[in-house]
Amino acid sequence: MKRYLSLLLLAASAVFALSSCRQQQEQPKKAKYVFYFITDGTGVNTILGQEMMQYELENGPGKWGRVPLCVTQFPVLGVSSTYSSSHGVTDSASSGTALSSGVKTRNGMIGEGPDSSAVYSIAVWAHEKGIPTGVATSVCINHATPAAFYAHADSRKQYYKIGSQLAEAGFDFYGGSDIHCAADSTLTCYQIAEAGGYTIARGKEGYDSLKTRADKMLLLQRQQESDRDAFSLPYYLDAKPGQLTVIDILRAELDFLYNQKGGKDKGFFIMNEIGAKVDFGCHANDAAAAFREVAVLDSCIRVAYDFYLQHPDETLILLTADHETGGLVLSKPNSYQHNLQILQYQTASKDEVTRHFQALRSETRNKVSWEQVQAVLRQDFSFWDKVELTEAEEAELKDIYRKSFVGKMPNEENLYSSSEPMAAAAVRIIDAKACVSWTTGGHSAGLVPCYVCGVGAEQFTGHNDNAEIPLKIARLAGYK
Repeated sequence: MKRYLSLLLLAASAVFALSSCRQQQEQPKKAKYVFYFITDGTGVNTILGQEMMQYELENGPGKWGRVPLCVTQFPVLGVSSTYSSSHGVTDSASSGTALSSGVKTRNGMIGEGPDSSAVYSIAVWAHEKGIPTGVATSVCINHATPAAFYAHADSRKQYYKIGSQLAEAGFDFYGGSDIHCAADSTLTCYQIAEAGGYTIARGKEGYDSLKTRADKMLLLQRQQESDRDAFSLPYYLDAKPGQLTVIDILRAELDFLYNQKGGKDKGFFIMNEIGAKVDFGCHANDAAAAFREVAVLDSCIRVAYDFYLQHPDETLILLTADHETGGLVLSKPNSYQHNLQILQYQTASKDEVTRHFQALRSETRNKVSWEQVQAVLRQDFSFWDKVELTEAEEAELKDIYRKSFVGKMPNEENLYSSSEPMAAAAVRIIDAKACVSWTTGGHSAGLVPCYVCGVGAEQFTGHNDNAEIPLKIARLAGYK
């Protein structure tokens, strides 16, 4: 009898042990390392446009397909709706707040709910848990999307107020082009950051020389670049060797959090608006600039993916967008063809072409000849050389020359820049030849993609709402 009881107890113990083992094995994995990427103004067509253009470049005109980006090969693809609490079409402030905190708010508001009460972001939740935390972007660090992760303001235009809150949030790393409107009081935002313990590094070389001595890091572009344009990093089309890039910022953010702040053991939370300049290009209806920014953001994805391959059971990578911009359509009326490869001949953004024409005006005291205009168009678009113009297209350019350089014609305005009429016309012509159309110079309510790889990726399959995304990430990472 005793032997029977012993065998019974032994069997029960084995069953209990097996059950405990199964429960232990079935425990969900935790996202120790989180890459939360946002590409501003990017819809599904913006991504697809770059892939199809690359296929044409590799296979020749009249050949259609796509060369998949790294991010489009992620195992999970979902979509996300982006409307705000006040509008069917969101802006970056309200969408940034939803993506950071899980709270839908009114257009224009940063880190506040519709009732103007402060709401707090997933970056704050990670930071409060002792996780090394970084927030970065390819535009100014107090722009709407990054600001929504650390600041609280009833208007995104309160740049000084937002920039001065950077140190108060206390994250370990910030990065961007600069701080817009940093001086609006007796203390500049730089002084407030330094008083808060931040080392301010300018350029990649500045980061490399200061990182080991810094407790907290604020990485900005070199002063000479900020003197030209503090609001954003240059477009890829316009960048010069040695200038800070969004890839440099991401690598610095990863290095600082992982190596300098103990992220190897603690994990990290990286937010980076790697595709902010996609939005700028789409506001300008500049397909060549926008598509090439998509290629740049994919280079950033590859940096994160290389890290994932070393830590596949502990890493989560997610890329989404705050909204679509431009109402981009990969066709033109009554045509089933594409000619996206022609965009390779545009070698400067619309903004940079505008600067070239403005330099001409300055050099000639506004007595610019048609031949000088043609020289710029040849240089920046290969017009008349590799890109043939119809009689109607050349007549349009000559008409704009007479109205703009001989007479007076106002610049064309978009949210972030003011374009010379000739630059705007040239971009319209090459976009039309590429069979790219735009329905707006602003945002749309179009669905945006949600590409995910790593721990818990399957939770983002299907139709997400943008306010659900940070809550899902936080649960997977164990922040809140």
